[in-house]
Amino acid sequence: MNTAIAEDKKTETKLNQLDQLKKFTKVVADTADFESMKEFKPQDATTNPSLVYAATQKPEYAHLVEEVIADRKKSGLSGHEQIEDICDHLLVQFGCDILQIVPGRVSTETDARLSFNVEGSIKKARRLIQLYEERKIPRERVLIKIASTWEGLNAAEQLQKEGIRCNLTLMFSLPQAVRAAEAKVQLISPFVGRIYDWYKKEMKRDYVGAEDPGPQSVVEIYTYYKKFDIGTEVMGASFRNAGQIRELAGCDALTISPELMKELSESIDPLERKLDPEKAKEAKIEKLKLDEKTFRYLVNENAMATEKTAEGIRKFAADVVKLEKFVASKL
Repeated sequence: MNTAIAEDKKTETKLNQLDQLKKFTKVVADTADFESMKEFKPQDATTNPSLVYAATQKPEYAHLVEEVIADRKKSGLSGHEQIEDICDHLLVQFGCDILQIVPGRVSTETDARLSFNVEGSIKKARRLIQLYEERKIPRERVLIKIASTWEGLNAAEQLQKEGIRCNLTLMFSLPQAVRAAEAKVQLISPFVGRIYDWYKKEMKRDYVGAEDPGPQSVVEIYTYYKKFDIGTEVMGASFRNAGQIRELAGCDALTISPELMKELSESIDPLERKLDPEKAKEAKIEKLKLDEKTFRYLVNENAMATEKTAEGIRKFAADVVKLEKFVASKL
């Protein structure tokens, strides 16, 4: 018996860090690259306009773009409407192909230019879900990504009531997470790497391990959610190094780039679980009461959250425009 236990222990220590992480955290691929998903076998995948645009520039995905354009040329639309229609179909095509590889869900982003437009965000989300359902993909397998603005959170609240599950992205602060919990969104993506970037630049110093403000932000949100029995999933996102991932081992989910999945898969050092729902329940924290004025004020008080949310929206919007110009050049 003891020999069997010893053998089990030996096998366990031989698991690489990616496989160890999968024991207590859902691993999600942060890419639109199919090959890396096949290699690292994540549960879910997330995409955004930047990742899809980058993928469309690779020769191995050229056929996808050509097929969608050939198909949608017959739509009867013209001008910007036609380009927008092709882009929507392209995002969904990537999503459908990803769902043939991952067993779980894919996140597909709405247009970042709608980040302050409740009705526009709702309409775009419904459209994307309709396109998935036309391809026989059940809505449970799709998360619609929306920026964590007040308007984006209100749009998500309405969509959740319609059974359209949302992933609130560009999240940099506890007030954004608390409002997402009130809206009963499926999942949130607090951004680790961009928080780290901001503090590194502002404070003119580097951060490692538990002192890194990026993982600290996710720990704060995770603790709040578990303390108050909030069902929304917490998925750390935007990592700059594998150390940040190790600090969040035990989080509900982590979305990780192929480069960092590779790095984790090449290490067989033991991985310690850092986040635990039972420990979080013991935390001494107050419940945050939010209305629109309080939300806006608290986010405004947090210079990092304000700047990074705005910058993220600008960058994603710019990549939507790049994708549209790329599609237009093919027409």
